[in-house]
Amino acid sequence: MKKLSTGMVIVISLLAGLVGGYAGSELSNELGQSEQANQESKLVIDSQSDLIANIAQTVGPSVVSITSTTTTNSFFGSYDEQGSGTGVIISDNGYVLTNRHVVPEGTTAIQITLEDGTEYNDVEVIGRDPRGGVDLAFLKINDVKDLKPAKFGDSDSVRVGDSVIAIGNALGEFQNSVTTGIISGRSRPIVASDGLSGEALTNLLQTDAAINPGNSGGPLLNLDGEVIGINTARADADNIGFAIAISDVKGVIDGVIANGKLEVPYLGVRYQTITDATATREDLASKQGAWVRGTQGFPAVIKDSPADKAGIKDQDIIIKVDGQELNQDNILNVMIGRHKVGDQLSLIIIRNNEEIETKVTLEAAPTNLE
Repeated sequence: MKKLSTGMVIVISLLAGLVGGYAGSELSNELGQSEQANQESKLVIDSQSDLIANIAQTVGPSVVSITSTTTTNSFFGSYDEQGSGTGVIISDNGYVLTNRHVVPEGTTAIQITLEDGTEYNDVEVIGRDPRGGVDLAFLKINDVKDLKPAKFGDSDSVRVGDSVIAIGNALGEFQNSVTTGIISGRSRPIVASDGLSGEALTNLLQTDAAINPGNSGGPLLNLDGEVIGINTARADADNIGFAIAISDVKGVIDGVIANGKLEVPYLGVRYQTITDATATREDLASKQGAWVRGTQGFPAVIKDSPADKAGIKDQDIIIKVDGQELNQDNILNVMIGRHKVGDQLSLIIIRNNEEIETKVTLEAAPTNLE
């Protein structure tokens, strides 16, 4: 058997040592990088957990639990029913925003409970939004001051995939329960039902944050702790909840805070939102916008309304409001609802295939509006 020279043995040994050392070094580096990645991931999770906890702690005093008593009359006599929901404090002197269905017509008593357990029974309904598809009501806690109002954000800037937090009186028992999720969709239309009747709601934010019974009227928050939506409904399927986009109703909220009463801005037209199919079928001059038209014996333009005073006519197509195009995501009643009573708007309409600009000053919707 041929013997290896000493020099060759030393060289081979050195090479083996170098290879082993290199492999060990690489393994050590990989383990180190893995540990660093795990630590960074843990820091991100811990950081977000701290952020959510801080937001819940900060916003909690602005979220209230609502218990309502409604008297119902039947053939067998009258009886009281209790309901529960959530509300958001919008001013330091006691104005509270919630859902209309939390304090329905016939409500005879309302109790509001703060996060710290303070209860208020001297509560009145300032107004229920009369517009179909806008599930809002405003309450007033009388003779209070120094409450903590919530901060409002911009729901227009919310993106699908953004993280959100929901706070509410879950199941009417668990006050200020906190759930988290993301924005799953925007501009969602749904029909909300209580089992007896339904209401079409439009332009909603969809979230997978748990919206449990009792959460209605509570805030949907961004990671800045700002209200971007008012939780209003959940689907029968798991992980699907809906919230009213706060930017769509900010004008009404500001009006209540400023004037102490609910004044809903209205234009005074009946219309149909144009789709491609509608435009083709009716041979319309635009494939998007609000087609002003009467229906079922009701006139297209309400007499003496802001639209009437601005000269809007039956069969006009409104295509822009203050420079913003109307389409299936930006529908007319939502665009009007973003403003306050007294605001002057510029409307671009198509009449006889010509574009016309007109100015309109919004007025408060009459209480007997049909």
